[in-house]
Amino acid sequence: MPDYKRHGARYRARRRAVDILFEAETRDVDPVEIVEDRAELSRNPQNSVAPVADYTRQIISGAAEQLDDLDDAIERYLVDDWELFRLPAVDRQILRVCAWEIMYNEDVDAPISIKEGVEMAAEYSGAAASPYINVVLDGIAQRGAPEAPFGDDAESAEGAESTEGTEETGVGEQEASSADDAQRAVTAVVAGAAVPPESRAAVAEKLES
Repeated sequence: MPDYKRHGARYRARRRAVDILFEAETRDVDPVEIVEDRAELSRNPQNSVAPVADYTRQIISGAAEQLDDLDDAIERYLVDDWELFRLPAVDRQILRVCAWEIMYNEDVDAPISIKEGVEMAAEYSGAAASPYINVVLDGIAQRGAPEAPFGDDAESAEGAESTEGTEETGVGEQEASSADDAQRAVTAVVAGAAVPPESRAAVAEKLES
């Protein structure tokens, strides 16, 4: 059994957010509604439902509002043959939670979000998920601006035109290499995965234990 006592409140909040997003997707309901339901149930001690942390609320609200941008950012680092919705469901939620932090929460350093996303993947999805989640999140972090995660595309294009015909290796080439690494990692992990995604009950048991 993992020792969660060594983690801080924000890690536990992320963990709860992954669980809620997982449930919302499985049931096809609004995750914000689940948060409100949990909060209401927690007011009665007989329900044995833990109160929802403020940071969990912040993640869920932000992820729900920015879902399209989050998914676009994640899919940028997946190979063309693999879509976000072909990944195990728990991996999607971990990626969304950590991508939201990287892109929209300036109070948390990107390396922390990446590290804890990788750790959650290892604990809840399996060791095979950690490498590609690490690469995808690192790729998102390197894109920069929270308000426009791909806002430097135009600058990269201009830079490519201005250096066309030269032998210099610029930032644009490094970013392309990072994207290639991410694609190779996803291909190797997802396409070659021998273990099927866990059921809703199994994942929920891990997240809530």
